[in-house]
Amino acid sequence: MDFQQIIEAVGRYMDFAGVAVMVVGAIASVPLALRGYKPKRLPASSAPLSVYRSYRQLLGRSILLGLEFLVAADIIRTVAVTPTFESVGVLAVIVLIRTFLSFSIELEITGRWPWQKAPAPGSGAHPTSPAS
Repeated sequence: MDFQQIIEAVGRYMDFAGVAVMVVGAIASVPLALRGYKPKRLPASSAPLSVYRSYRQLLGRSILLGLEFLVAADIIRTVAVTPTFESVGVLAVIVLIRTFLSFSIELEITGRWPWQKAPAPGSGAHPTSPAS
């Protein structure tokens, strides 16, 4: 097995891991949401999350982690195997799209952009409320 075949195999395994994380996360989120999953960062005085909102947060976290694996697989294959300007350009577009998706999902999960600080515990802000 030469270097290119090894890198292609690693990329395929990373792709598989990304999809597996999303699928397993979607399935595992159902019982957690039904049992009343409550994030640790949620203030103690806040109302409990609905099953739907809880499932959305858990699913969103699974999708975010899966996207990270998929981006890593694309980077490994593009940079290590075929580093042409065209392949790097395609990778840049893929990473931009997936980064936008990650930011959007993060906003849905936490109610704030990834670069914003978490609200102070006594500020009255609800970290899981949808963005306005």
